[in-house]
Amino acid sequence: MTRSRLSLLPWLRAILALATLTLAAQAGAQALTPVRVSEHAWYVQGDSGMASAANRGFNSNAGFVVTADSVIVIDALGTPPLGEALVAAIRKVSDKPIRRVILTHYHADHFYGLAAFKAAGAEVWAHRAGREYFTSGEAAARLEQRQKDLFPWVDEHTRLIEADRWLDGDTRFEAGGLHFRVSFLGPAHSSEDLLVSVEEDGVVFCGDILFAGRIPFVGGADSKRWLAAIDVLAGLRPKILVTGHGPHSSDAGADLGLTRDYLLYLREQMGKAVDEMTPFEEAYARTDWRRFSKVPAFEAANRINAYGTYLTLERESLAK
Repeated sequence: MTRSRLSLLPWLRAILALATLTLAAQAGAQALTPVRVSEHAWYVQGDSGMASAANRGFNSNAGFVVTADSVIVIDALGTPPLGEALVAAIRKVSDKPIRRVILTHYHADHFYGLAAFKAAGAEVWAHRAGREYFTSGEAAARLEQRQKDLFPWVDEHTRLIEADRWLDGDTRFEAGGLHFRVSFLGPAHSSEDLLVSVEEDGVVFCGDILFAGRIPFVGGADSKRWLAAIDVLAGLRPKILVTGHGPHSSDAGADLGLTRDYLLYLREQMGKAVDEMTPFEEAYARTDWRRFSKVPAFEAANRINAYGTYLTLERESLAK
């Protein structure tokens, strides 16, 4: 290396360090706007696409309920800075103590913001099936991927937080005069899907059982059980349904349609391929995807979803 190039190295390092500091500052500066859906319930809405550097990992929703003496939070968003921003958004609405965070499921876009809530003194609840996420190696693999794709919003200092209380199934509790019902619907989108209902307000936070306005992420999910969970959710007839992704719904029956129809189409098309022993690549190429191809997140998610469904239906056929 020439002397002139060597003399540039300190400057290049300084520029890189400055750029990193600038990005880190931007990561902590994100402001979230709470949307009120009932007397006591609010949520923040992420972007419609997949988590990316462009949206700083903000592609999922999180909600909170302000009771007479405390705040109950549902999900914690997908990066530590987003968790801090969510705490700040809650503080715009209420200064009551944040007592509890209930996770609808342990997917990265819903719990990486937990550190800010632990710092605020909150207790974390989740279904016990979420323990497998930490013991299977999936948690470490996903963290490594997010550190690459979402740096500096997820970095080497990001720590993954397990629940303080692992739930075995359905439970109810009261907080500040409001009654909450936590219902287990998994395995569906994940092995540990929970619903959180606020009985006085008729509000249900359903996590990723419903993706509104975008293609759901299916992967290797149990789509058969997911469809059954959608039927259970529709049967509750909530006044307001707060989704895991996309805008809230005041007509659950109608708005569950996209997720339901997409899952049914995946199962129909990939099921036909499995029955006919058609290789996945051939089956995927011949499937007419036009009905869903213009929906946000299609390009990023559809092939993964189709392959996961193909494998799921192969397993189902072998189990018959």
